[in-house]
Amino acid sequence: MSVSAKHQEEVRKLERVRGEIIAQREAIGAPYTGKDVTEQVLDDLRQQKKKRLEIAEREPYFGRLDFREDGHAAAMPLYIGKTGVGEEESQKPLVIDWRAPISSLFYSFTGGDAAVSYDSPDGIVNGRVFLKRNLLVRDGELQRVVDSYEEGQDNAALTTDEFLLHRLGESKDNKLKDIVSTIQQEQDAIIRTEKNKAVFIQGVAGSGKTTVALHRLAYLLYRYKDRVRAERMMILAPSRMFLDYISGVLPELGVGDIRQTTFEEWAVELLEGTVVQESHAAALERWFERKTTREEREGAPGRIKGSVAYAQKLRESLAGFEESLIPDEEFSPYPGIKLSAVQIRAWFREEPAEEPIMKRRERLLNRLKRWMEIQLGRGRWGDKTIKAAATAKWKSYSNKVPSLTAAEFYRLRFPGDAAYKPSASKRKPTVVPREDLPVLAFLHLRLYGTPEPAYDHIVIDEAQDYSPLQLSVLANRQRLPSLTVLGDLQQGIHDYAGIRSWKELADLFPESDTAYYELDRSYRSTTEIIEFANRILAGMEGEAKPAVPVFRSGEPVECVPLAKGPAALAAETARTIRAWSGEPGLSTIAVLCRTADGSKRLHAELKKLGTEASLLQADQQAYSGGVTIVPAYLSKGLEFDAVLIADADELSYGPEDAKLLYVACTRALHRLKLLFQGEPSPLIGENSGR
Repeated sequence: MSVSAKHQEEVRKLERVRGEIIAQREAIGAPYTGKDVTEQVLDDLRQQKKKRLEIAEREPYFGRLDFREDGHAAAMPLYIGKTGVGEEESQKPLVIDWRAPISSLFYSFTGGDAAVSYDSPDGIVNGRVFLKRNLLVRDGELQRVVDSYEEGQDNAALTTDEFLLHRLGESKDNKLKDIVSTIQQEQDAIIRTEKNKAVFIQGVAGSGKTTVALHRLAYLLYRYKDRVRAERMMILAPSRMFLDYISGVLPELGVGDIRQTTFEEWAVELLEGTVVQESHAAALERWFERKTTREEREGAPGRIKGSVAYAQKLRESLAGFEESLIPDEEFSPYPGIKLSAVQIRAWFREEPAEEPIMKRRERLLNRLKRWMEIQLGRGRWGDKTIKAAATAKWKSYSNKVPSLTAAEFYRLRFPGDAAYKPSASKRKPTVVPREDLPVLAFLHLRLYGTPEPAYDHIVIDEAQDYSPLQLSVLANRQRLPSLTVLGDLQQGIHDYAGIRSWKELADLFPESDTAYYELDRSYRSTTEIIEFANRILAGMEGEAKPAVPVFRSGEPVECVPLAKGPAALAAETARTIRAWSGEPGLSTIAVLCRTADGSKRLHAELKKLGTEASLLQADQQAYSGGVTIVPAYLSKGLEFDAVLIADADELSYGPEDAKLLYVACTRALHRLKLLFQGEPSPLIGENSGR
C-alpha cells in the first residue's frame, strides 16, 4: 500500500472514530444540578467520562497494532489511545487504553521476531504482530503516519525511531508534555512495575524519568482501581515552580486529585502550624551564592541530620524520653486515695507500643481521671469543692507528664543541633531551616502520629537531593512500600543534603520490596550537546553511567571568549537572543548564570539594551516560557529549546562544580552556547576554543 493510500485509510478511520466520540460526548449533556444524592454520584461518573471523551476527541489515538492471537483466523487492528473508547451500543472497543495489558505490545515490540506475548488477567496470551504504526493526530487532524513494522516488508529500511525523532525535534513551551505516544520499551517496563515496590530510577538528564513516574501513577490507578485512589497518592517535587512545569501531564492523561507538593510544604503541614520554613531562596543562596569545599558539603547539617546514624540517635532519645515520661511519684487526688508510680507506669505500658507517645500520654491521663472519679465515688464527685480540688490535683500531675511539640522536644533533647530559636510569641510559629524540617517531621510522627490515611503511592522527584531520614519519614506514612523514587546522581548539586549512592535510600527497605532501574538514553538533547556534557563529568567517579544520546544531530556547541566587563557580556547575550529568536523551533531560550546575583545583574544590563527577558527567582511559583534569565541551580528539572551559559569561566565553574555545569548544559534541547571572560572553566578545557 502506498504512503498516500495508507494516509487516506487512516483519515477515514479517524473520521469514524471521532464521529462516535463526539456523539457520545454530546449525549452526556450538561451537569446535573439537582439534590438527589444517587443522581449526583451517577452524574459525577458521566462528567468524568465526558472529560475523557473531550481529550479523546482532540487525539483519539496515537498508534495502531495489527495483532492475531493464537487460535484466531485473522489479525485485528488495535488502535491505542490515552483513554479507552467503545461503541455505545455494542461496546466493541474502538480505542484501547494505553494502560491495558494488550497495549504493552505496542511499546515492547520493536521488530525482529513477530511472535509475541503479553500478560493478561487470564494468563499469558500468545500471538503475532503484522503491523505497528505510529499516528500523529492534532486537534482531530491526522498529520503523520509512520510504519515501524510491516510483515512481508524489508523492515530494515523502516526506522523505528523516525516518529520518536520527529516528536523530539518539536519545540517546547513552558509545560512538560506527556510521552504516551513515544514511551520506550525500558520506560514501559518501569511504568508497569507492580504496585507494592519501592522503585528506584537512576535516569540521566533527558531520559524522561519524571514523565515516566507521572505515567506510572496513571497506570497504577488503572491497573489497581479497586485498591488505590488518586486522593491517597502524592507527588513530591523540588519546588512550586517545578510543580507548575509538570502540572499539565496528569490532566492530559485523564488523572486528577493527586496531591502535588514539596517535602517542605508537606512537613510544615504535618507539624500543624507550629513551625514555618525559611525562605526557599535563602536556603539555596547559603550554598550557591559562594564557593564551598567538599569538606564543607560533607560536614553540612543536612547530610549529618539526614543520615541513618542520626535517625538512630533520634530513636534512642525518644525511647529515653518515653521511659522517663511518668514521674517517680504517686498520684493522690484526695486524702487516703493513692495510685503508685509503679501502677501508673504499668498502665502506660499497656497502651499499644506502636501508638504515638503523646497519644498514649493522653489516654493514660484520661484513664487516671476516670480512676479518680470512681475512687471518689458519686457522692464525693458530686461535691463541687471536692471535685475542684481533685481536678486541680489531676491537672498538677498532668503537667508533670510533659507534653512537647516536635520543635520543643528537639531543642530540649538536642540543644546543640536545633538551628532555630523558639518564637517570641506562642501565637507565631517558629521559623526553622530546611535541614531541620525532616528531623521535626520524624519526631512529630513518633510523638503525635497523623490523622491522615496512609498513602497508596508516593512519587519523589529529584530524589538524589533527599536524605535517608526524609525517605524514612515518608515510608512511615505507608502500610506497604509503594513508591517511585527517581533522580540522577550526576545532577546531585545539593550533595550538602542529599545522597551519593542510591544504596543509601534502598537499604531502608527489604531487598524483596525494592526494584532498581537505569535509564541511560537521553531523549532531550542533540548528540552534540550530550557528548559535550558527558565530557564535563568524564573524570568523576560514581555508580551512574554517562548519557547515551538518541541519534539526533544538531548544531555544534559553541564556546565563545569575551572581553571583560558587564557591557561585553550583555552585548553578546543580547545578540545571541536576537539571533536565536529569529530561528524556527527556538521558542524557549534560557540564559543561565552561576548565581542569583549574577542573574539579576545581567537582567538589568539587558534591560538597558532593550532586550526583553523574564528573571526567574527561587521563590517564584511558575515558569512562563519565552526568554528567561535564571540561576543554573534553579534550572534543574526544566528544559529549553536553547541555552546560553553566560559565565563559563574558571572562577564560576571549578572542578568541584562539574555537576552544576552538567545540569546547565543538559537543559538545552537544540542549541547550547557558553560564554566566558578571562580563562575558561577547566571543565570545558579543550572545548573552549583556547
